[in-house]
Amino acid sequence: MSSTRAELIEQVLNAGRLLSTETVMFHAAIADTVGLSPVETKTIDYLERLGPQTPKELARSSGLAPASVTALIDRLEGKGIVRRGPHPEDRRKVLVELRREQLAAFGPQWESLLSGMVELCGRYSDDQLQVIVEFITETAEITHRSTAELTEQRH
Repeated sequence: MSSTRAELIEQVLNAGRLLSTETVMFHAAIADTVGLSPVETKTIDYLERLGPQTPKELARSSGLAPASVTALIDRLEGKGIVRRGPHPEDRRKVLVELRREQLAAFGPQWESLLSGMVELCGRYSDDQLQVIVEFITETAEITHRSTAELTEQRH
C-alpha cells in the first residue's frame, strides 16, 4: 500500500526531527570532548566555512543576537580558539579569525561520522545525491530564517 502525500510529508518531517536531534547530540558530545559548548563548536564551523568574520557578520551568519555573539567571541578568545584583529579594509572594524593550530583536537571526533556518510552516499546515484543536496540546503535556509526570527522576537 503506497503512502499518501500527507503521510510522506509527515515521514520527511519526522526524519528531519530525528536527524536534528541526533546532530545536536553528536555536536554536544564533540563539544564535551574538547571542552567547548555546542554553540562554540558551531561558531567555529561558521568561521571555518566562511572565513574570518566581523562580529556583525557572525551574528548575521548565525542568526544570534549581537550581544550573544560578543560574549561568544569573548569565550572563544579566552580559550585560545579565535583572535580578534583589525579589519584589513576598515580599521574601525574588528575581524574574528580562527587560530587554526588549535583545531587539531577536532579531527579525530569526525572520522566515524564522515566515513559513514561517504559510505552512505555511495548507495545513491548522482541525480539522487543532487536532490539530497538541494533538500538539505533549502532545509538549512529555512532553519536559519527561523532562528533569526526567534532571535528578533526576543530582542
